[in-house]
Amino acid sequence: MADGGTGTAVLCVEDVVFDYVSRSQRTMVLDGLSLHVDAGEWVVVMGASGSGKSTLLHCAAGLSPATSGRVVLDGVSVESASDAQLTSLRRDRVGFVYQDFNLVSALTASDNVGLPARFGGRRRSPQQIAEALGRVGLADKGKRRPDELSGGERQRVAIARALLAEPSLVFADEPTGALDFRARDHVLDLFRDLVRQGAGVLMVTHDPLVASHADRVLWLAHGRIVEAISGATAEQIARRLAELEMDLR
Repeated sequence: MADGGTGTAVLCVEDVVFDYVSRSQRTMVLDGLSLHVDAGEWVVVMGASGSGKSTLLHCAAGLSPATSGRVVLDGVSVESASDAQLTSLRRDRVGFVYQDFNLVSALTASDNVGLPARFGGRRRSPQQIAEALGRVGLADKGKRRPDELSGGERQRVAIARALLAEPSLVFADEPTGALDFRARDHVLDLFRDLVRQGAGVLMVTHDPLVASHADRVLWLAHGRIVEAISGATAEQIARRLAELEMDLR
């Protein structure tokens, strides 16, 4: 099943194959997978453990080269781009939010937010960093280090870091998996704000409630997108995914 966007695509994944050989055995992880994410669109990918969700994110972000197929990320062909071009693209136009937050423990929240821009030679002012923290409700936490923050606060620091880059696309891998329900709801509101501002979001989650906030939910199985769901409640998503799991056994 091919998935297609309807607007201006910030991510095009076309017929992507990812496989590897171990002990003379070939394992197919992604098998001719295609999907699109448009600007201002939130797309969730779900699937059973080991279905290739994280591999999909890595290939789409140019972190793991696909065996074959085509990935165009914010207008840049990942296959033909140099390592320097890909590094610049990911730093300047793409945001990443992970379940484990990916913060530098020795740095303050403010320093963590501004770090990618510093690496890119685009140092942001303290006011810009403070504004990004203010947008996620952490205006008074800029001098605190990650171990002085709650899980929800650390995740909001990671989102502030993405906000500062004004990304065209945000990749998120289980960003609410370690959060309580209050922190989860706050983080989901922040993702919706990103989408309203025109960013695309490609998120992996196992949680039907989280998925119900997205514009589209894609189900990954056997290395392909086998179902696309739009406008469904958490209960409807959970029911449909249970049916798909039974059908695919």
